[in-house]
Formats: sequence, structure tokens, C-alpha cells
Amino acid sequence: MTPNEAEAVVAIATLAALADGNSDAEEQAAITSVASTLGLAPETMQRAAAGQLTIAELAGRITTPEAKQAAYDAALSVCHRDGDPNAAEATFLSVLASALGISAANALNPVTAVVPSVTSGAPAPNDLDNHILDQAILTAAMELLPDRLANMAILPLQLRLVYGIGQKHGQQLNARQVADLAATFGIGAVAQIFEKVVRRALGGIAGGLLGGMLGGAGGIAAGAAVTFASTYALGHAAEQYYAQNRSLSVTDMKTLFARFQSEAKDMYPRVQERIRLRASGTSLSGVMRGLTT
Repeated sequence: MTPNEAEAVVAIATLAALADGNSDAEEQAAITSVASTLGLAPETMQRAAAGQLTIAELAGRITTPEAKQAAYDAALSVCHRDGDPNAAEATFLSVLASALGISAANALNPVTAVVPSVTSGAPAPNDLDNHILDQAILTAAMELLPDRLANMAILPLQLRLVYGIGQKHGQQLNARQVADLAATFGIGAVAQIFEKVVRRALGGIAGGLLGGMLGGAGGIAAGAAVTFASTYALGHAAEQYYAQNRSLSVTDMKTLFARFQSEAKDMYPRVQERIRLRASGTSLSGVMRGLTT
């Protein structure tokens, strides 16, 4: 993949993030910032966010089948970052697949399995600490899987964890309330999802092309550590929140999250081998089946 193709892939992901019609200036700035941290020139992303680049123009810059698939994968994942795509996003994906010459059979469908509905899975009261730790290990393991879209299972796993903890405390929750609580800690934000998707989509193809920032064992290990800490902190912060009948302020919640996140970072070296072993015995399809049953 050439640098020009890589920039086109990220610009397409930028258009995908804007396709739902709900983007604002802050979201666009976050996407541009992420692109810069990935070693890509921000001008292309800025032009895409400003509506100066079309799907057809960007698709025309991408020539290899691998890069075309990476572009579609990135757009697909971004459009599913918060559930099934709306009508505008579905149209965007259809137009993009046509422009890239990707058939429906190669479009990683059915996409409804990528971000499933939040289901029960409430832990037994005495097992809560172990359950939170287990889910933190599982989400970290997803970062280590070779599947291009494996990290898209992380957010549903985190949301199911919160939902189950709420159920334990007798809370009647819907998916939106659970997602809003996660968003309080920056989990599920478009910039975070965007960076994960682009790193995974380009990592296996670009290699060291972009200054060594994409792919590589170091980047994968760092992603697993961050995901472990965020899931662990989310679970314990949610436990405190629901145990106190949702009476904690946003400031108190963020303080709790930071404390548990620090605790998880100290714990990570002790569970790193467990995460590696969990990844070796885990598949994306298996995790998705567990989320939808």
C-alpha cells in the first residue's frame, strides 16, 4: 500500500464517520488528530471532512484488492460503531462497495453481528470481581486476534458488562443508558473507534510504511493493555455507580474510573500471560455467538 492509498483509506473512514449526519466540529477535529498520530497528512482528512472529496475520487486512488478491502472494512466498522447503520450510512456503504468494486460476498456481512444488542449476562453477586477481571482479560485478548474486525467486539462486551452489573443492582436499563455511561469515560467515542479500526485495517498491509506506527507487536501489546485497563475500570466504576443508585456525580465517576484504571495498569503485567492464552483459544465468531445468545 502506498502512502497515497493509505491516506485515501483513512479519508474514506472519515467520510464514513460523517455519513450519519450527526458529526460536529469537535468530532471532525478528533478524526483529523487521530490521522495525524498515525503518521498521515491531515490535509486529506480535512478536505474529506469539509466535503471536498467524493467517494468516487478517493476510491479511484486505491488500486490493490487488499487496500480496497481495507478501505471498506474501515468504513464498515466506523458505520457500526454505535449499532446498526441508519439509512444514510447504509447508502454510503452501498455506494462505497460499488465504487471499490467489492462484491457483497466480500463485504464482511452479515454486519448485524459486528455490534449486537446488549443482552443480559448478569454475574452472581459473589463473583463480580472475578467477572469484571475475566471480561477485562477477554476484551484485551480481542486486541490480539488476527481478525480484521476483532476489536469491534470490544465495545459490545464492555456494554454487556455494564448492563449485567446494573441488573445485579436491580436497575432497569436500555442500551442507550448503558452506552451513555460508557461515554462518560470516553469509551465508544468516535475518535477511539476510528483509531482502532484504522490501525487494524492498515496494520497488516502497511507494515512499516507509515513510520512504524501501524501494526507491530509493540502497538498490539499497547492496545491490549489500554483495553484491559479501560474495561476493568469501567466495570468497577459501574459497580460503584449502581450500588449507590446512580447518585454519583460525573466528577466522582471520572475520579473512580481513573483510580481503577491506575489499579488495572499495575495489575496488567501479572495477567498478561492469561490474556495471551485467552487469545490463543478465542475466535471472533465464537465471541459474537456468545453475545447474541
